[in-house]
Amino acid sequence: MNTARPLIELRQVSVRYGDVTALSQVDMALRPRQITTLVGPNGAGKSTLARVVLGIVSPSEGTVSKEPGLRIGYMPQRIKLDDSLPLTVDRFLWLGQPSNKAARKAVLKRVGVRHLRKRSVHQLSGGEWQRVLLARALLRSPDVLVLDEPAQGVDVAGQDALYGLLKEVRDEIGCAILLISHDLHFVMAATDEVICLQQHICCSGTPDVVQRNPAYLALFPPQTQGNLALYQHHHDHHHHPEGDACAMEDTHDN
Repeated sequence: MNTARPLIELRQVSVRYGDVTALSQVDMALRPRQITTLVGPNGAGKSTLARVVLGIVSPSEGTVSKEPGLRIGYMPQRIKLDDSLPLTVDRFLWLGQPSNKAARKAVLKRVGVRHLRKRSVHQLSGGEWQRVLLARALLRSPDVLVLDEPAQGVDVAGQDALYGLLKEVRDEIGCAILLISHDLHFVMAATDEVICLQQHICCSGTPDVVQRNPAYLALFPPQTQGNLALYQHHHDHHHHPEGDACAMEDTHDN
């Protein structure tokens, strides 16, 4: 168990937009050298929780504590660029985080795409683009790295390599990583803690503990867990007043 002092800690955090509750009483701690993965259906509050960590969204209730001088690197799910805008990988990195050429070369080399430095961003494959986005986040020398669906649009082999790279980065720079992912197989292989979110935390813990949790088993039947393909997270349970989850008699897609 990682007992290091949290770099970021959320206590009883709730976020409301008018009458809509996006998050309810969430506790979470991001610690050095720990990979924490959020899973949950669309609308579960995963992106809202990431925005709270990033400081973009303020809680309606609860507190967020951060270590002084904390640096956060963010890898978004996607960035929309004008196809007519001439933009090399090197220029894209500089615009995201002004830095010297040596630093940009070094970070591209670290993620395995230094040869793409002068290529147009519009000519990148899905896997190349994800590595460039990771390089952009790493230029900040982050204490905490937040990644939203980092393997989207990447084939299975590319996903395996990308998650392996994230573990190497974690080990090298000692950062905390908060990962939003729908890739169940790779989540279990590459994370230290899994948090299942549906506005509130349904279950959480190490992968081996979560995989035995009744709430998790209601969401992911054992026969689906060997599938390497992208899965759709189904939240096919309801909650008792105490917050515990149980399977519904009739399941359906959310």
